[in-house]
Order: sequence, then structure tokens, then C-alpha cells
Amino acid sequence: MNRTRQPRIVTIGGGTGLPVLLRGLKQYPVDITAIVTVADDGGSSGRLRNDLHIPPPGDIRNVLAALSDVEPLIEEMFQHRFTTSNELSGHSLGNLILAAMTSITGNFVHAIQEMSKVLNVRGKVLPAANQSVILHAEMEDGTVVSGESKIPYSGKKIKKVFLTPQNIKPLPETISAIRRADLIIIGPGSLYTSILPNLLVPKLGAEVCRSRAKKVYICNLMTQAGETHNFTASDHVKAIYDHMNCSFINTILVNNEDIPAHVQERYKEEMAQPVYFDTERLHELGLEVIHGEIVSLKDGKIRHDTQEVAAMLHSLLIDEMNKRMKSKD
Repeated sequence: MNRTRQPRIVTIGGGTGLPVLLRGLKQYPVDITAIVTVADDGGSSGRLRNDLHIPPPGDIRNVLAALSDVEPLIEEMFQHRFTTSNELSGHSLGNLILAAMTSITGNFVHAIQEMSKVLNVRGKVLPAANQSVILHAEMEDGTVVSGESKIPYSGKKIKKVFLTPQNIKPLPETISAIRRADLIIIGPGSLYTSILPNLLVPKLGAEVCRSRAKKVYICNLMTQAGETHNFTASDHVKAIYDHMNCSFINTILVNNEDIPAHVQERYKEEMAQPVYFDTERLHELGLEVIHGEIVSLKDGKIRHDTQEVAAMLHSLLIDEMNKRMKSKD
């Protein structure tokens, strides 16, 4: 193994969780590749997807912003959302720029590459596929709900999710990044609408299963109504395994910090509660369980503490690299 190269991390996810993680990870001397879902069909992303027939740019935009190294005002401008009463209402400037760049370059991936240069992005940002995908959920009563934005509002329990069209192809770059990774991080993010839409892309999920890299799952801190109501941490893991038909996660990060009652009370309105980390069951599933105080309560919102989680992951990565070096000596 080349002792001078930077360790390679691949992150897989979307939504609000992945950018939080990446803001911490980019502070370390690591080679980051972020693989991001293209299943979003709501809000500004959904409108651009339907109007321009391009993959939804919203999750990509948030990841680009998180990994960017530009003046704060530039990032704020990129993330600015219009609140006018005309066609611009609800659109973020970054989404519109990515849409324009896709039109100019003729390719969504090329658009992301060009924006990465403009924003001085630390790492590589790749969509799970170079096309829009439609996420469907089969409910326990047999009904099917189509559309990522509609699934959490069905009022029914999800049995499984799946993608269309049938011939979705991952980018060669994502496959290469997974094969070369030293550490693969799954999450944080909505289980059924941010994480699984990546892993269900044919070949991409299979490569993750096959990879010899250490694989870490960062479970959500709170359950989500319409997706993971009353789920324990092991329920999250089992749902991933059931969809992938393989058991591939080595390690899970577990929060052992109490969430204040008054903060939990606010989340009750969203029918959300802290995820119960059933350590014994996680061990039975063969996972290494790492505990830490990984909660941030900024502005009363429950998020992962980006600095703490990044420090834990970097420590894991260094340990893994050292083990590999010793095995080769």
C-alpha cells in the first residue's frame, strides 16, 4: 500500500444528513467521494426534473455547498432560495445554475464537475446514476406509492422500496471509487428515501456488498414518521440487509447522549422520537458498536455533531489503514 497517498472515503446518502457529515470530514486530509441520490421529485428539484428532464439537482447542490471552499457569501448565494410570487418562487439559485450547466455541457455529471471547480470543492461529488430515477414503495397492505416525496405521507407502513426504470446504470466513476475505497460510510439520511435509492442502483449496491473496505453505518438519531416509526437501530440495519440480500455493515456509530425532554417534545408533533440503539441486537447482527456523544442541538434541531462524528470516523479510518499496513509488512 502506498503510505503517502490520502486515505479514500466514499459516502453514500442524501437529504440533510450527508452535508452535515461532509462539513466535518472535509477538514481532514482524506480523499472524499460523495455518492448522492437522484430520486428526489419534490420542491424545486422536482419542478426542474419535470420541466427540463434532468436529474434532480437539490441533494447534489447541498453536497457541493458542504464540500465547497469559497467565501461564505458565495456559498450563501449558491444556496439562496427565491421567495417571489412568480415562476422563480421556491427555486434555489444553485439548482438553477446546475440546470443551466447541464444544458450547456449536455450532461449532468459534467455540470457537477464544472460546478465543483467553480466552488473549489474538496473531493468528488457523483450522482448515483446519470439519470432521474423513480422511487416506489410497496406497502404492507400491497399498495404501491410512487414518488420519493409522496412515500412518507402515505400513512402506511413500508414493506420495501424499488426503483424504475429497469435499466438504471451507475457511473463508472462511482464503481471505481467504491472499489478503491478504504472506508465506506452509509448515511446519515432517511432510510427509505435517501439511503436505499443509492444502494438499489444495479451494480452500485452489489459493489458495496463486495467491497473489502470497512463499512460504517451512521443511523439517524430520530425516527421519521411515514418511514421508520418506532424503528430501533437494528430495524434500520435489517431493512438495508433485506433490500440488499447481503449483510455488509461492519460498524455502527451509536449515540449515548441524552436528548433533552423539551427538544423531544417539539419532535412529537412530527411523530418522531429518539432511535433506540439496541446494542445487544446490533452485536447479534455482527456489528462493531461505537458509542459517542454525537448530537448537536443547534437552533433546537437534532442533528449529528459534524465535528465529533468526523473525528470518530477519521480515527476509525486511521486504525483501519494501520491494520492494513501491518498485514502487508
